[in-house]
Amino acid sequence: MRKQLSALLTLLAFATSAQEVFTGKFEQMDNLLPTPNAYRTGSGEPGPSYWQQQADYDIELTLNDKNQSITGKETITYYNNAPSTLKYVWIQLDQNMRARDSDTQKISARKELPDSIEARWVDYVTSNSEFDGGFNISKVADGSGKDLKYTINKTMMRVELGAPIKTGEQTKLMIDWSYNINDRMDDFGRSGYEYFDKDDNYLYTIAQFYPRMAVYDDFNGWQNKQFLGDGEFALTFGDYNVKITAPADHLVGATGTLQNPKEVLTDEQLKRFEKAKKSFDKPVIIVTEKEAIANESSRSTKSKTWEFYAENVRDFAFISSRKFIWDAQAVQLENYTPLAMSYYPKEGNPLWEEESTKAVVNTLDTYSRMSIEYPYPVAISVHTASIGMEYPMICFNFGRPNDDGTYTDSKKWGMIGVIVHEVGHNFFPMIVNSDERQWTWMDEGLNTFLETVTCMEHYPDMPINYGTPSTITKYMSGDKDYIRPIMTNSENITQFGNNAYAKPSAALFLLRETIMGPELFDYAFKEYSERWAFKHPKPGDFFRTMEDASAVDLDWFWKGWFYTTDNVDVNLSNVRWYKFRGEESGFENKVQAAVNIDGDSEEPNTDFSKGFEEIVITRSGENNGEWRSRKDDGKILDRTDGKNVYVLDLKNEGGLVSPILVEWTYADGTKETDVIPAEIWRKNELETSKVFLKDKEVVNIVIDPEKKTADINTENNVFPKREGASKFDKFKEGKDGK
Repeated sequence: MRKQLSALLTLLAFATSAQEVFTGKFEQMDNLLPTPNAYRTGSGEPGPSYWQQQADYDIELTLNDKNQSITGKETITYYNNAPSTLKYVWIQLDQNMRARDSDTQKISARKELPDSIEARWVDYVTSNSEFDGGFNISKVADGSGKDLKYTINKTMMRVELGAPIKTGEQTKLMIDWSYNINDRMDDFGRSGYEYFDKDDNYLYTIAQFYPRMAVYDDFNGWQNKQFLGDGEFALTFGDYNVKITAPADHLVGATGTLQNPKEVLTDEQLKRFEKAKKSFDKPVIIVTEKEAIANESSRSTKSKTWEFYAENVRDFAFISSRKFIWDAQAVQLENYTPLAMSYYPKEGNPLWEEESTKAVVNTLDTYSRMSIEYPYPVAISVHTASIGMEYPMICFNFGRPNDDGTYTDSKKWGMIGVIVHEVGHNFFPMIVNSDERQWTWMDEGLNTFLETVTCMEHYPDMPINYGTPSTITKYMSGDKDYIRPIMTNSENITQFGNNAYAKPSAALFLLRETIMGPELFDYAFKEYSERWAFKHPKPGDFFRTMEDASAVDLDWFWKGWFYTTDNVDVNLSNVRWYKFRGEESGFENKVQAAVNIDGDSEEPNTDFSKGFEEIVITRSGENNGEWRSRKDDGKILDRTDGKNVYVLDLKNEGGLVSPILVEWTYADGTKETDVIPAEIWRKNELETSKVFLKDKEVVNIVIDPEKKTADINTENNVFPKREGASKFDKFKEGKDGK
């Protein structure tokens, strides 16, 4: 039977509207985002009245290598730039999560216990450690030394000021404190010490070691959420002068620039250090492995004080040990020349000498191009066991070879990946200073995305098994009872790595490669980075900036990927094949198999065996309504006579609306791909159909052939229908001659 083209179009239109299902996936996000104001605009940039606080620190501390403790004192100069008067301030006491009465221990939930357990795991599993952790606060005073009233509430301390500070004023706080350093092997801490029993030495990677100002901003007021262990940090920018007293035979590294190198380095070390500042092609070894091994047996009874200065940073961390090898290389960026440096014990070699500083250089290169140019004087990678943790200008990383120095490819790639990731955190959140306590994805997700881009660019042989659409499908197809939306507070996330790292990164890859295109995405992403460098962005600022700088409406994307646990599962449920025939062309109808256009009376096709159905193109009528022009029917008939028309029926089985990538394989063996924007689902979020006009006959159709959209079920993406993906794989192998 024959059907007219007008009938085809009418049926397609009404079939869609009749089944319309509306859940608001394409409605704007106005009700989900904060109302724009003078502080944060609707475009996603800081407003004309944007403000933020500043906290400068002068810190003096002593590292006691005999009993693994720190004693320190600090003076905080706090600047009130807020349009409000403050009569008290909040200070973070993160070490208190290790106190015996910590909520972190109390809320540790475990459903089952194993039949047997190694002794070293008992304290961890039972949350019953005997470690005496937490800050001991011995003094809180104003700038003149007068005691101030304070209240410690777990990991937060409220200090009542002697006199309220008004807008534009500043105050000084003097705090004395001490605490016992944790063994990282016991609690997997972000900082602490690692003990090497073979040579009786400690390697200290120290952070969260001083009382730190909480953030006060226009969005939350005080960000004084308790530190339970998962949600990391919200911190205020400032300048740091830090003096670290350690055993004289220790090598100390830290955030910032070393101020007294002549006092703490030997003449030879100083000479090598200066040489490294001009070495752009390879690292210079400042402390050699041989020298570090000799130093391991030293037990100096004297001490040295290392002085560091860091400007406009949100935090400070340091390292100290007899065991360190140290190398450095200069990096030439457009406007800055930072030093990429690595510190590592002999246990890290030869892998660390070969790869660590190189990875730091590669990270600064890619991140500076994609976000903002790295502005700090140093970027340091430090090796210690089983960790990846970041602080301004310095990070602590795993990746230890076997005792004989051998290592697998997996160990090498894992080490490089963690160094790139942790050095990358210098950009997010150390510069683009998001609130980690609230939104882990804003630093971890964005950073995982750029980490993966860096590895793809600089390490083409590295297997990429994390952070891309094709690698997130198993997680997204999992039990929804154990999945949370990306927009979940850090402490409430389940499957932390997938939720806050891998899924946001995969979303950004989809956004860049498939939805926006690299040019629009890269411009908008860089705009966000530059707008919010050294400021405090929130999720809405990111969402709005990406749209503002690209002219791409992405509300549907943020809603689906960030606010739901839906997944992508596009089902190519049916394919219908037609051919155009001009009524006067004498076209021979080779196949007269009836294929019902609206699909109501017949089962969906499984292949092309029924052939095509004819659609007759008739001459245009005389009634054009108010139009006085006419189309050239002859040209239209000539252009379409004998062409193939394919109608693809698509179902959204996963709930997450997605672009549709259609790969066509033609009878002559050639291929072509069409990209259909996600907006095709806007009128019906569950089902849609799309008409394609093709010159050549099609033998095979695949949706998302390169797995760019995170489609969790590729078996329903193929036509002709097959029993499973394995048959499609065999089809591809046969076509490729493999």
